[in-house]
Amino acid sequence: MLVIKLLRKLVYRHFKQMNWQAVLISLCIYTALCWLLLSQAGESALTGSDFFYWLLVTASTVGYGDLSPTTPAGKAIVAFFVIPFGLSLFALTAGKVAAFGAYQWRKGIMGYKDHNLQDHILIIGWDPERTPNLLQMLRLEASNNRNRSICLCVTDEMENPMPGDIDFVRCSAYNNEDDLNRACIATTSSIIIDTSQDDQTLTAALYTYGKVKDRDDIHVIAFLRDESLRQLLKEHCPTIECTPSVSAEIMVKAAMDPGSSVLHRELLMAEEGMTQYSTVYPEGLPEISVRDLYIPLKEHYDAMLIAVDLDMDGKPEVNPTLDKRVRAGSTLYYIAARRIHHFDWAQLASR
Repeated sequence: MLVIKLLRKLVYRHFKQMNWQAVLISLCIYTALCWLLLSQAGESALTGSDFFYWLLVTASTVGYGDLSPTTPAGKAIVAFFVIPFGLSLFALTAGKVAAFGAYQWRKGIMGYKDHNLQDHILIIGWDPERTPNLLQMLRLEASNNRNRSICLCVTDEMENPMPGDIDFVRCSAYNNEDDLNRACIATTSSIIIDTSQDDQTLTAALYTYGKVKDRDDIHVIAFLRDESLRQLLKEHCPTIECTPSVSAEIMVKAAMDPGSSVLHRELLMAEEGMTQYSTVYPEGLPEISVRDLYIPLKEHYDAMLIAVDLDMDGKPEVNPTLDKRVRAGSTLYYIAARRIHHFDWAQLASR
């Protein structure tokens, strides 16, 4: 018994560093030797069609007892070869499977896993004060808008802050092509760049613009604190929307017009009150005036038109005059209790 224990320890010590290919070869050799030895011992019942079933339950020491060796040689082979070596290989294989599963799970948590995402929202950067709240609001908005997935890409030494709710990629730098490809930057539809430092944001924005500048179906937003950097980025990357912090402006408005901060929060938060949304006036419809859209939107959808982007340049005109003409491709901004996914444009345009 002591010899068997020493043998098992020796086998396990040398085998636990084996890769999957070596484990598979060892299992094949073990299975073949078991079949040959039992055949030589005259155990025809064990080497028949039930061989693999019997070997598995015996090597794993489950041992149902429905099949067992009958010859002295067969019993010796099972006792001194099939069970000791089978148990070692079984434990090794089960351990490697469990370790592989844990590694894959840990790999996803740590952000080293490749993803296969389409039409997702990619967030580049991590700011401990803003990003958690940003993720919560995006999850709410995304669930109400085609249930889009969210992928966070960071350089910080951290784990996925919302495992199971968002995808996560850990990268070495915000301009590392391999890392951003793992975040599926080529198939995203929206990118938000918001790091803790303006220089990192600028680097990520410049790199991202070079990757997506030829795509018309992607929207890139960058948060910069420095006004001069916002102007610089707009000069080199005109299609990137540069978002400044407006907290000071909101406080000033609240001081001059009490309740303004509550109003702005309601317009931004999707989970309560009226919120601002946008939609695109589709192709194939005739031009229509703001006047002919304003009342029908309120009557049929309880929505209020507040701005239009007629030139499709990302600069909406707030409170447009009623005689402005809306044409195909124009972006309409409206306030409603929830996002309206399906407008009856034919009915709206018929007025």
